[in-house]
Amino acid sequence: MTRHVALLAYPDCQLLDVSGPWQVFASANALSPHPLYQLTLVADAIGPIATNGGLAVHATYTYRQLKHLLPLDTLLVAGGSGVMQQRDIAAVKEVLCGVAPEVRRLGSICSGAFLLAAAGLLDGCRVTTHWRHAQQLADEYPALSVEPDALYIESRGRYTSAGITAGIDLALSLVEADHGAALAGRVARELVVFLHRPGGQSQFSEALRHQQGAGPLRRLIDQLHADPAADYSLERMADVMAVTPRHLTRLFKRHLQVTPVAYLTQLRLEQARLALLDERGPLSLERLAQRWRLGGAEQLRRQFQRYYGVSPSVYRQRFASSHADSTLEHHSCL
Repeated sequence: MTRHVALLAYPDCQLLDVSGPWQVFASANALSPHPLYQLTLVADAIGPIATNGGLAVHATYTYRQLKHLLPLDTLLVAGGSGVMQQRDIAAVKEVLCGVAPEVRRLGSICSGAFLLAAAGLLDGCRVTTHWRHAQQLADEYPALSVEPDALYIESRGRYTSAGITAGIDLALSLVEADHGAALAGRVARELVVFLHRPGGQSQFSEALRHQQGAGPLRRLIDQLHADPAADYSLERMADVMAVTPRHLTRLFKRHLQVTPVAYLTQLRLEQARLALLDERGPLSLERLAQRWRLGGAEQLRRQFQRYYGVSPSVYRQRFASSHADSTLEHHSCL
């Protein structure tokens, strides 16, 4: 069965909010013996649509013609600076409300959530958007439960995602739901995406967090990232900064909103997560916990579940085989 997927674009939408998900579905088609998805770009007029980066995309249907495409499997609304103008256009919202009952999966990329919210199509749902716009979305639409740090969320049949690359993650999750993890993994490898990130994973990596907000902690943070397995007690970390442990804790909370010990634990969990994907075979949880100073196997399991939202065994089952296959393919080309 070929599933019909439509993406709604508009002037000054974000190019990657359109092209990222589009390419995921197109790559799924290319990797399959027969087309899995029919793709349609919809806008206010047929023809070129200028994105906010200046590059144009070409729409083949207008939003007024969406009713002729029904029933639709999936309809995704792109984000971008132009969405604020779109949400004030009554005709666009009327069309979305009219077609929504005949769309199996209705969702948005990044700030596209504002248009769905303005149409009343996200009321009562858990949603996410780009972290920069999350508070505004929550303030302007109190009927929504906004989760600012999630990559993507499915709630009551509505799908929302964070900025730009998270739209790729959302599209990969839809491919996985339709055709299984193996195909989603092959698409991810084709797009040179390291792995398909779970929706509950943070929008930020720990490296990005420390680059953005470390301030006077930069010297210590750089040391922690260089060797997370080193024997860093709170006292030793304080010595590096030539401050008391209490003052170091205050600095971490002020600049990174976390304690020094919790920050180091997150770094070590990230190393354990990567080790689970080792194509040579993973270490036991007990060995991983010892290597990264995360206590014992059970403590590692609980911390992993709390931070990543899945158990280590489920995480490896979901992602390791795809990562290993990718590595083998790379070596076979050498």
